[in-house]
Amino acid sequence: MAATARIYRPTPANLARLAGVLVRGGLVAVPTETVYGLAADALNPAACRRIFRAKGRPTTDPLIVHVLGLAQAGRIAVLNEAARRLAAAFWPGPLTLVLPRQPGVPDLVTAGLPSVAVRVPSHPLLRRLLRRCGRPLAAPSANPFGYLSPTTATHVRAGLGHRIGHILDGGPAAIGVESTILDLRDPARPVLLRPGAISRAALAAVLGRRIRYRNQVLDTKRAAPAPGLLSRHYSPRTPLVLHARLPGPLRPAAEPRAAFLFFRRPPARLVGPNVFALTDTGDLTSAARRLFGRLRQLDAGGWSQLHVETAPGRSALALAINDRLARAAAK
Repeated sequence: MAATARIYRPTPANLARLAGVLVRGGLVAVPTETVYGLAADALNPAACRRIFRAKGRPTTDPLIVHVLGLAQAGRIAVLNEAARRLAAAFWPGPLTLVLPRQPGVPDLVTAGLPSVAVRVPSHPLLRRLLRRCGRPLAAPSANPFGYLSPTTATHVRAGLGHRIGHILDGGPAAIGVESTILDLRDPARPVLLRPGAISRAALAAVLGRRIRYRNQVLDTKRAAPAPGLLSRHYSPRTPLVLHARLPGPLRPAAEPRAAFLFFRRPPARLVGPNVFALTDTGDLTSAARRLFGRLRQLDAGGWSQLHVETAPGRSALALAINDRLARAAAK
């Protein structure tokens, strides 16, 4: 089916028009600093239901609510002292907090749980849109459920262009992987649910306490406390195999139907039509920014299999990249 969604330049007139779409219960794909999201009025159950239909998303997978600041966050979630400290340090930014929800938040947004995931985005266009529409916006990634997240407006149109009508172009996503998610339902026992650009060590330093990391492996049969926790997610259609280091025992020249994605530019002896690099130098910021776009490119290349090298080290972005790759490779 041909794509019909219109991509809007970020003019004042277009922002006013798109704010009107959201106020009337419609959907708008929006840029964030992490990935593009599919936004709707978070307090309008009918509007949020359109998100689930457009994405083919199960209702057991909750939505992150994006708000303009701490005051609006307090109308969505019950803010404890730990949340306020983290908000002062990291909001606006790529940190999602799971907290007890306030009355009035639709069950559909929270997968029926008494908690809600909330964050304050830093992307200037999304902040202008939030200010114009005056509503909190539920906004999961703007892609068919389970597929690679979109980091440009054209990625959104390629995946959802026949299901939605409006995409706000904010340029390529600056970070490229989804937000860090911290479970603060019990502030005495904070749990990292999903790694992102903000590290567990940075969060622990602000809170002054240890943060556990629970690598959730869930299915769609039961409600999750936050999105991005399914065992298989962020996945290309082409089978993907992970490697700590490429090529290992493999020889790209001997497997011409498979693509090989090195983390950094491989030696000249390995150059070939099926050999690719995520970065030239191994820079993690660049790798995260390019990850989903590069996987989309390879997924469209007609390869029989993708061999992908994981990111080295234990930094926040390395953990985030490898978390997404592990879910992309899950059976």
